Amino acid sequence: MPHTLLIYSSNDGQTKKICQAIASDIEQAGQTVQCIALQQANDIDWQEFDKVIIGASIRYGHFNKALATFIARFQEQLEQRVHGFFCVNLTARKPDKNTPSTNAYMRKFLEQSPWRPQLQAVFAGALLYSKYGFVDKFMIRLIMKITGGNTDTAQDIEYTDWKKVSEFAAIITAQEQ
Repeated sequence: MPHTLLIYSSNDGQTKKICQAIASDIEQAGQTVQCIALQQANDIDWQEFDKVIIGASIRYGHFNKALATFIARFQEQLEQRVHGFFCVNLTARKPDKNTPSTNAYMRKFLEQSPWRPQLQAVFAGALLYSKYGFVDKFMIRLIMKITGGNTDTAQDIEYTDWKKVSEFAAIITAQEQ
């Protein structure tokens, strides 16, 4: 039976939430799945998994630095099985910036990374003002003002398209090594 590993790098929990939704869909399709944080992924028993999908969020225009280190260390293991990558960012809330070919963060990742994920997706994240400290709230509000987004710090908004997340889960489920 296929066994999928989902690895996530999340700032405020939305990427983790997306991974959990993908995991639920994969399990409902009768396959086994494990979901772990990037920080816990250095001691993986690669033989247990025939699929590995990494999800990472953007904060202030950058992925977690540990992502590049992880990929450099384990690129060979990733490429020996079905492998994929998705990024989560607020830019993807815009319809013309929510695909791997139209999202600047995904394009930059693919240009800079030696790894070429077979499966790729981009998902809009969440604007969670209630979880941000003073500096983050100020900076993210400023970024949202510049980019035409919501600046009402009394509101949290989830932009994630859950149907699109389920469609990506179905693509993962259908993959065979």
